[in-house]
Amino acid sequence: MATAEGYLRRLTRRLTEDPEQLDVEELSDEAASTGASKAIDCRRGQEVTMVGTLRSVECNGKGCAGGVKAELFDGTDSVMLVWLGQRRIPGIESGRTLKVHGRVGKLENGTKAIYNPHYEIQK
Repeated sequence: MATAEGYLRRLTRRLTEDPEQLDVEELSDEAASTGASKAIDCRRGQEVTMVGTLRSVECNGKGCAGGVKAELFDGTDSVMLVWLGQRRIPGIESGRTLKVHGRVGKLENGTKAIYNPHYEIQK
């Protein structure tokens, strides 16, 4: 009987809780299960592996001065991924889940960033 009560409790929670909060918890759990670093704990100069979902992707046109920028969210915080000298990267689109590896830096506005990260598309 304990399983039925647990199932009902989880179902009720999923139906009544804020969908964004559920997504955040799911992302945090996924990142923790892979052994990845949490974005909120990462500091400048630290080499990290992170797993998260791309919230936004910005591609520059012909000038290509800033390259491709993407916001990676892992359920705890966001990190900007910056690929310099690129106009577009196939597979890098909003909603994709990535595993990235690189050294944490900062953008001029103070946002955490990883420049030219190694990446694997998870889904």
